[in-house]
Amino acid sequence: MKLGYINYLNCFPLYYYMTEKSPIPGVEIVSGYPGELNEMMRKGELDMSPISSAAYADIHDDAVLSPDFCLASVGYVRSVILISRLPIENLDHKNVGLSRASQTSAVLLKCLLKKYYRIAPIYHTVSPEPCLDGLDAALIIGNEAMMNLSPDAVPYIYDLGDLWFRKTGYPVVFAVFAARKSFMEAQPELLKAVTDSYGQSLQCLDTERDIVIRKAREKYPDISYDIAAYFRLIKYGFTAELKDALRFYFSLAAESGFLKAVKID
Repeated sequence: MKLGYINYLNCFPLYYYMTEKSPIPGVEIVSGYPGELNEMMRKGELDMSPISSAAYADIHDDAVLSPDFCLASVGYVRSVILISRLPIENLDHKNVGLSRASQTSAVLLKCLLKKYYRIAPIYHTVSPEPCLDGLDAALIIGNEAMMNLSPDAVPYIYDLGDLWFRKTGYPVVFAVFAARKSFMEAQPELLKAVTDSYGQSLQCLDTERDIVIRKAREKYPDISYDIAAYFRLIKYGFTAELKDALRFYFSLAAESGFLKAVKID
């Protein structure tokens, strides 16, 4: 089995048990940016993976979502930000970079700017690294968003989880966990072993939190943000509230012309 792993701090707690305590025989973990894992799932190169929620619209005929796990936030999240030289309302027809690392956040930003700010920037796909060279603003996600940014170089920073919540009243489900239907049918026991391991990992986050945080800090030493605080912000259980939030996101993205229409159970 080839199992994707988003190589960001937010995904680490779910993989803690299988990487630090009890590896699962027959499971090969493949690390990458969300955008890379999205593409691998599209091509059938992974059996299961966390993917950008937006990417599910492209593979929903061939994959099934885990009903139990996701990566989400209710409001402020700190790892999905827009850095800008200008106030956000002044970005109409300005150059805005979209990190190629993800898809959910890019669509989220486009929806916010189109529907709630009534503006239409010029979008460019850019590197995941924080940079405003030749740009008026840039979307930065993941670990790169949690590194120190100079206030002199970046006068405006917007947290998109917070902005989305204030404008729509909904949380954001940034990533979902998808398994290929063919894999589910062929190896249901292995699929269960992985999802059970995720559950064990979340128990570890409760019972040995300090150790999980220390291991995360060792793996991602460049992050300047408080990791303990961050793990309180991220929501891992795919609750009914978060499923409603994802339905709203899909509906608005399709209405705005940024995603194909997709439904979830």
